Amino acid sequence: MDATTADGSPVEVYRLLPPAGEAEIVHPAAPPGAAVLDLGCGTGRIAHRLVALGHPVTAVDDSPEMLAHVRGAETVQASIEDLDLGRRFPVVLLASHLVNQPDSGALLATVARHLAGGGVALVEWHPPSWFDTVTEGGGRLGEVLVSLSGISRDGPLLSATVRYQARGRSWEQPFTARRLTESELRDRLAEAGLRFSHWCTPDHRWFAAKRTEVADSPRPEYGM
Repeated sequence: MDATTADGSPVEVYRLLPPAGEAEIVHPAAPPGAAVLDLGCGTGRIAHRLVALGHPVTAVDDSPEMLAHVRGAETVQASIEDLDLGRRFPVVLLASHLVNQPDSGALLATVARHLAGGGVALVEWHPPSWFDTVTEGGGRLGEVLVSLSGISRDGPLLSATVRYQARGRSWEQPFTARRLTESELRDRLAEAGLRFSHWCTPDHRWFAAKRTEVADSPRPEYGM
């Protein structure tokens, strides 16, 4: 049986998915050679490219099967919500629309807990326009065909199933995401001790956040 993570992510699919330019969004926003904490790193799709761009990466995932594919980075097996490494990083990465999980408060608290004073968090999300316009159908990511079906809405929650096809095989992964307005996003960040900084991409699918308070109890900071 194929390995899957606690949220149903098929490891083999994530191994086949190519980078989609995420590292090229993170890299210009980070100081040269800055250490990156990659939360929910999967098989290292983003981490590998960041390492190639000169960034030491600490890659965190709760799946040992995912982490087994990560190369060139420090790996930590842990859930994001429970993570407490006791040190801060100049860059913290929360990709894969994790902030749109129905309850992402604990994820953002982990971001704030590990973000250095003056550091930057880079976050990928589904903006409200995605929820308003998403339809069933699909496309191709590298060699993987990806399609969406069974879309249903319940207030701010959208549920659907992603189907992946590659190398004569197929996998399905159901998910539920919460629609956040920009005001709600800022409120959720503030609750975690973060503040919105700026949009990183013209389509507003990536944004940067900073710590609200930087004069808190000291922790070791994991250099540049």
